[in-house]
Amino acid sequence: MADLKQITLNFDDVAEAPPTEPVEQLPAPMPVKKRGRRPNPVPLVPKQPGKRGRISLQEQAAAEDLPEIPEDAILFQKSYYSIGQVSVMFHLNQSLIRLWANEFDAFLDPKKNKKGDRFFRPEDVKALVLIHHLVRQRKFTMEGAKDYLRRNKEAGLRFSVIESMQQIKSFLLELKAAL
Repeated sequence: MADLKQITLNFDDVAEAPPTEPVEQLPAPMPVKKRGRRPNPVPLVPKQPGKRGRISLQEQAAAEDLPEIPEDAILFQKSYYSIGQVSVMFHLNQSLIRLWANEFDAFLDPKKNKKGDRFFRPEDVKALVLIHHLVRQRKFTMEGAKDYLRRNKEAGLRFSVIESMQQIKSFLLELKAAL
């Protein structure tokens, strides 16, 4: 009996307790019809306006991460790069790099060890930059990019000239902004 006296609460102590924070009130439950379809419950999170989850091509192009390939002097210091390192450079999944290596086997020749891991030479990384440019930026299909590379033997040279001109343009724009 002594234990029960210790457990019982004194209601005066409860009345003197500090007020707690107000509890967020839930919406009133909707009445349920006896027959037919039940109405949808009140959504807890309001729907965001949008285009059914799709983003426009301009938004996609603006959000696209460009590959962060080191300069040639730094790139050619190592003989081989693992597929993980290449995927980090390009901000792509390893599976996509593997797919490109299989599809563009005439232009890419990654070396494989006995285990089957792919190792890319710096020349292969440069070829991947060109493939990334064709497929992701110029929106070529895989077949279209392969056909373009087959027809234009100097496509890599053209791309390197365009890339260097873009670097010069960005340097001049930075210089203009600094003035």
